[in-house]
Amino acid sequence: MSDKSNFGSFLMGFTVGALAGAIVSLLMAPQTGEETRQIIKEKTIELKDKGTETYEDTKHRAEVAYKDALAKADELAKVTKEKASELGHSTKTKVEKLAEEATTAAEEVAKVTKEKASELGHSTKMKAEKLADETTKAAGDVASAAQD
Repeated sequence: MSDKSNFGSFLMGFTVGALAGAIVSLLMAPQTGEETRQIIKEKTIELKDKGTETYEDTKHRAEVAYKDALAKADELAKVTKEKASELGHSTKTKVEKLAEEATTAAEEVAKVTKEKASELGHSTKMKAEKLADETTKAAGDVASAAQD
């Protein structure tokens, strides 16, 4: 922004200086009224042409700056879209990996639980059979003692 401000200040100073110089030169010059009017007319045309030239130059600079800003905005939008796409893909890959790991862990827990349940069931069956045998033996002992 300071370049625009400096350019505007320069333009204003240039214009004021040119007008002041033209007025001083006309007042100090030893010419007739007709010659002075002709010089004023020429200077006016000259100043008008310089003003038009400055305007066109400023307009051209503004158009170039506008086009550059649009190009940069388009590039930024493109880069942002690419980064978002990469982030989405990366996140999806990580989520899929975590889901796979969770599934594997759950399957392992189920396997271990099934094995432990089977072991516990087998152990319980063995104890029940032993207890049944002991009970049968004790009942047989009681029956034998009762017959005696």
